[in-house]
Amino acid sequence: MDLTALRLEAAAGPTAPALLLRPWTATDAPALVETYRDAVLRRWTGGAVDDEESAAGWLREQERGRATGERFAFAVVERRPDGTEGVLAGHVVLKRPVAGAPGAEVGYWTAAHARGRGVAPRALGALVDWAFAAFAEDGLTRLELLHRQDNTASCRVAEKTGFAFTGLLPAAPPAFPLAGHLHTVVRAARQEDREAARREDREI
Repeated sequence: MDLTALRLEAAAGPTAPALLLRPWTATDAPALVETYRDAVLRRWTGGAVDDEESAAGWLREQERGRATGERFAFAVVERRPDGTEGVLAGHVVLKRPVAGAPGAEVGYWTAAHARGRGVAPRALGALVDWAFAAFAEDGLTRLELLHRQDNTASCRVAEKTGFAFTGLLPAAPPAFPLAGHLHTVVRAARQEDREAARREDREI
């Protein structure tokens, strides 16, 4: 699978532009550094990017994961009316360390300026649909989203994207000092939801 040319799209929201999901590139380093200056983002992600050197390392890790098939990461950028790329709005990732396994994990973050505009659920929804379609023949049937129990915003994103709350994860200090939530979506349910949405659109 050639992910270097892969592009995913998410439709515009009521007050927000359409989104383009594309592989990260080395030229994203300055925007990544600027995005990681946000204290809220650093709280939930651990502050992995401090300067352009660490940004370059983070970007190399995304490229490595793409090459091995273990991690498919996408930069989420706003799409301008003329179709060109706008500003960086977020990040979504499919983590699939075991090829052929029925389950995988998804993750995301949203840039400070883009929060509250439906970026995360739209981008995550595009990733989920792509993952189930791209890896259906490889046996992928379930996706999981994990977050800290006190991250209520992630709970809302999970619900909006069709992930059901399926379990409470115990704390595991020092890496995970607080309990976490496990949300799950299965391929069959996702397909049923999308078909129901299409029927509603036709009836309107």
